[in-house]
Amino acid sequence: MFNKKLKELRLKHNLSQKELAKKLNITQTALSRLESGTTTAHEEIIIKVADFFDVSTDYLLGRTDIKNIYKFIKP
Repeated sequence: MFNKKLKELRLKHNLSQKELAKKLNITQTALSRLESGTTTAHEEIIIKVADFFDVSTDYLLGRTDIKNIYKFIKP
């Protein structure tokens, strides 16, 4: 699920793999492998992606369809 969400977010923000990889401080090859699902994302990269796109890790992992639940919670 992570691989599909990652690619979806990257395309939605009109970023190439090379551009996003640079922003996440990984190689384009590593990003390509994450998007294709040949490499499993580690906790650190999931958090980086969540922070960069302002979405929850639960969204990235397919646990919810709400991109960022915290925007709906009022203190």
